[in-house]
Amino acid sequence: MAIPARLRRWLLDGADPSVRHRVLTELLGRPADDPEVVRARNEIGKVGWAARMLHEQHPEGHWDTPGTSARELYRPKYIATNWRLLVLSDLGVRGTHPGVAKALRLYLRKFGGRDGGLGGRSSEVCFTGNALRMFVRFGREDEPALERSVDWLVRHQKADGGWHCFPSRTGTLDGWEAMSAFAALPPRLRSRAVERSIERGAEFYLDRRLLREGQGPYAPWLRLHFPAHYYYDYLVGLDFLTALGYGGDRRIRPALDRLEKARNPDGSWNVDAVHPDTEDPKYNPPGPFYPIWLEPPGRPSRWITTTALLVLKRAGR
Repeated sequence: MAIPARLRRWLLDGADPSVRHRVLTELLGRPADDPEVVRARNEIGKVGWAARMLHEQHPEGHWDTPGTSARELYRPKYIATNWRLLVLSDLGVRGTHPGVAKALRLYLRKFGGRDGGLGGRSSEVCFTGNALRMFVRFGREDEPALERSVDWLVRHQKADGGWHCFPSRTGTLDGWEAMSAFAALPPRLRSRAVERSIERGAEFYLDRRLLREGQGPYAPWLRLHFPAHYYYDYLVGLDFLTALGYGGDRRIRPALDRLEKARNPDGSWNVDAVHPDTEDPKYNPPGPFYPIWLEPPGRPSRWITTTALLVLKRAGR
């Protein structure tokens, strides 16, 4: 992919190793044994965002909370262990890293359901989908719990092709985590049932042009965020749909046009806001929550820019 020299330098020079690794491999197509790729790969978790997060980990394997119960691994949002692991998996930290491996063992003990899946029978798509994507990105797709979690996501797809994190007969664009998990899942691990679930899920999002839901536009879905946690925005949708091969579908064009219009004159994109970014008057999360971000909102973001360029590359733009 041709990236203007000035933008390319900005994305690589002085950038976090997680960003550099993504740019080199996903945008520029460098092989795994390229010296710059190897250097960036080896620096992830040793310097930068991931290293700072790992430095804050307690010796027992958790973050921030005084204990290691399931509740304490999940709350407070968005700094407890569950959320830290999600971000570390996005940043490309290896699942073999001692700190991550310890946290994942703790996670499996506390969140592994009696049925063998992640979250158990009473789970919901926000948790199960995020957990599945996280383990796959950590390179732990051989975990026995993952196969049951995949089956859980397929079984809980709604008749309209979507998912919902709360009791509902219909899906919502906010229930995106299953599609994102399936996009991370290697094709060799996608059964015919999963492929069919992906097809139905893609139709759900494409029929709604990634944004059409409710009485009118919902502003938070039009803003770009990282980390996403379990919140939706149109770049989240573009990312998993193009990763799953739907970048050429005509119904995705309005969202791609919107993404291109959001580009800064220098070729970058901003991170617009940090979560919880919501205008839903019904949203009243129990307990305290603490926003976490890696790049300041309202400023050009190397992470968002890399994701946006990757989406446009997959879509042939």
